Amino acid sequence: MSDSENPAGPGRAARPGGGLDEALLAVLFRQSAVGLVVLDPRLRLVRANSLVEGVETGEYLGSRFTEAFRLDDPDGTEELMKRVLAGDGPARDHLVRGRLRRIPGDRVFLVSAYRLDGPGGPDAPALGLLVAVVDVTERERARAREAALAAVRDAVGGSLDVATTCRAFADALAPGFADLAVVEVVDDILRGAEPPVGPLPPGTPLRRAASGRCDAARDTAESGSGARARSAGTTRHLPVLTPYALAAADLRARLVPLGPDTPWLGTDPDGARAVAETGAHSLIVVPLTLRGAVLGLVSLYRCGTAEPFDEDDVSLAVTAATRASLGIDNARRYEREHVIASTVQRRLLPQAERQQAAVDTAHVLLPGRDSGCWFDTIALSGARTALVVGGVAGEGLQSAIAMGQLRTVIQALAVLDLEPEEVLARLKDTADRLAHERASLPPADALHGEPLSAGCVYGVYDPFTRTCTVARAGHPAPLIVGPDGRAVALDVPEGPGLFSADSALFAPATVTLEEGSLLAFCTADLLSGDRAAERITRALARPGRSLQQLGDDIVYALPDDTRAAGAALLLARTGTVSDHLVATWDLAQDATTPATARVLVRDRLQGWGLDEDTVEATELIVSELVTNAVRYGTPPLRLRLLLDSTLTCEVHDGSTAAPHLRHARTVDEGGRGLFIVSRLASHWGARHGPDGKVLWTEQDLSET
Repeated sequence: MSDSENPAGPGRAARPGGGLDEALLAVLFRQSAVGLVVLDPRLRLVRANSLVEGVETGEYLGSRFTEAFRLDDPDGTEELMKRVLAGDGPARDHLVRGRLRRIPGDRVFLVSAYRLDGPGGPDAPALGLLVAVVDVTERERARAREAALAAVRDAVGGSLDVATTCRAFADALAPGFADLAVVEVVDDILRGAEPPVGPLPPGTPLRRAASGRCDAARDTAESGSGARARSAGTTRHLPVLTPYALAAADLRARLVPLGPDTPWLGTDPDGARAVAETGAHSLIVVPLTLRGAVLGLVSLYRCGTAEPFDEDDVSLAVTAATRASLGIDNARRYEREHVIASTVQRRLLPQAERQQAAVDTAHVLLPGRDSGCWFDTIALSGARTALVVGGVAGEGLQSAIAMGQLRTVIQALAVLDLEPEEVLARLKDTADRLAHERASLPPADALHGEPLSAGCVYGVYDPFTRTCTVARAGHPAPLIVGPDGRAVALDVPEGPGLFSADSALFAPATVTLEEGSLLAFCTADLLSGDRAAERITRALARPGRSLQQLGDDIVYALPDDTRAAGAALLLARTGTVSDHLVATWDLAQDATTPATARVLVRDRLQGWGLDEDTVEATELIVSELVTNAVRYGTPPLRLRLLLDSTLTCEVHDGSTAAPHLRHARTVDEGGRGLFIVSRLASHWGARHGPDGKVLWTEQDLSET
C-alpha cells in the first residue's frame, strides 16, 4: 500500500517515535528517487512506496520480502537480511533476480538493506529493516547486450576455419544472450566456394555449422533455423513462407514471436514440434551477409520464462552477425586458398610409389596447414636411390609454389650424379636467387616482406656397398633402425637452411647398413615434441609389418596438433641386387679389351634371354665406352651390367677427366663414339668418385 493509501497504520508500525520522525518518514517515502520497503523483524512487508511498482499495493502487506518479489534465490537473500538484522552492518548494492506479478518477464533488482534500530540503540532488538529496491532490469539487459557483443568480438575471427568460427559465434551468444543460437551457412562455403549474391536462390542447401544452447534446451531435440530437429553438419533447404526464407530473400533481420498458433509453423511440423519441446517463444533471424553476398543465417531463440527479444536485441544481433560474417568470409577465403594450395601440392608430389632397384619405399602425407612439405625417391645410375624430404615453412599457395620450385631443381641436380652435399649446395644457390627475386618485388606486393624459410635432407643409398650417404640443410636427420630392431646412429652435421644467410658448407655422413634396415625421412613437425624420435624408432622396430603399416603406426601415435599442421614421412627398407642380375668383369688396359668386352656382353645377355636387337645395341655401346676408357682413361678398368626394368652398362676407370659429347664433321676420323652411345641408350652420363669415374648408359627394355 502506498503512503497516500495508508498514511498512518503502516507508518506508525515502523515509527521510532515523535511527530517529526513521522514527517521525515512520510517525505522520504513520497519523494525518494528509489523504491523503499519497510520490513518487520520477521522480514514481512510493512510499507512500500509507489516506486516499487507492483508491490506497493496493500495486497502484499504481511508477505515475506522474498515472496513479494518472487526471488530466484530466496534463501540467500533472507540470510543476507538476517545478518543485517543481527547488527553485521548494512548490505549495499546486491543484485537479485525475481518476478513481479503485474509486470511480465524476469526482473533484476539492486537491493540495499539497513537496520532500523529501536529506542535502545544498536544493542537492542531491531524494529525491522529499510530496504532500497531499484529495478535495474533495463540496465542489466543493456550490460548483457554489451557483454554479448564483446564476447562475439573476442571469440570470432581468431580461427581460419569456417566451422570453428561459426561455433565460436554460437557459443558467444548462447546462453548469455539467447537460450539457443543456430548458425547455418551455404553448403559450398565450407569448401571455400564464393558465396552467392543475395537474395539467396531457392533451393540453396544450408548446412548447420554450429549451435549453442542453454540448459533449458539441452535435453530437447536440437533445433535448427525454423527449430527443425537436426544434428550439426546436416543440410536442408529453407522452408518457404517462413521468416528464414524471407530473411534470406530481402536480407533483413526478423523479430518473430513464437507460439502454438504461429501460422507459418504449420508448413514445418518438425519445427513446430521442436518449438513446443524447447518452449521457444521468441525468435530473431538475421542473414549473414557481406558486400551483398549471402553466407548463411543465424537464428536466436529465447525459451521458457526468459524475457522476449525486443528491437534493441535485434540491433545487437545484426551487429554481431556483421562481425561473424567478416570472420566467416575470412575463414572461407583461407579455406579456398588452402584447397588450392593442397591441390597444387598434391599435383607436384609423386603420384605413385616408384619401384627402385634395391629399395622398397612407402610414404605418408598428412594434409594440414603446411602445404610446403614434400618427399621424393629418385632412381640414380648404378641401382642407387636418392631419398629426399623437405619443407617450405608457411601456409598457402606461395609455400606450395616454392616447394614445387625446389623439388624440380633437386630432381634436375640428382640426375647429374652429384654427391649429396654438392646437391644441397647448388640447391641453396637456387634458393638464394628465389629469395632475391622475392625481395625485389614492389613494396606494395604482399610477398615483398614475407620471408622464406625451408629445409631439406638428401640421402643416397648404394645397394652394392650397402651405404647411405646423407646431407641436410636446416632439416632433421633421418632415423635408422636395423633389421634387429635397434636404432642405428647417424650423426649428420646440420647445414644452413636453404633460404638462410648462413654460407657454411654442407658436410655429409655415411653409414653402412645391413640388408633390411629401415630409414625414416621425416619433416620437422613429426620430430617435434617430447621423445618423438624414440616414438618413431619404436614403431619402426615392430616385426612383420609392411612399410605402409609402419607408416600408419607412426601416424597413429602422433599428437593431435601435428596432424593439424600437416607433415610428410618417407620410409625406405634397404636391399641388395640379386647376383644373377649383375655381371662384373675386371678388364685389361690394352687395345684388345673392346673385343673381349663385346664377347662377354653377348654371352651374358643371351644368358639373360634378351632379344638380339638389344644384344647388338649393347655390344656397340660397351665397345665405344671401353674404347674410350682404354684410350683416355687409367687403370683399373671395370665393366658391369645390371638387369632390372632397364639394362644398365657401366664402365669404370681411374681417370677423373669426363668425356663430352661432340658432333663430328664429315672428314673427322673420331668424335662419334658418345654420339652413337647417346642414340642407342635412353639415358647416359658420368659420375665421379674418389677412385675415378664411371660412364653409364641405360636402355629401356620395353622399347627394344
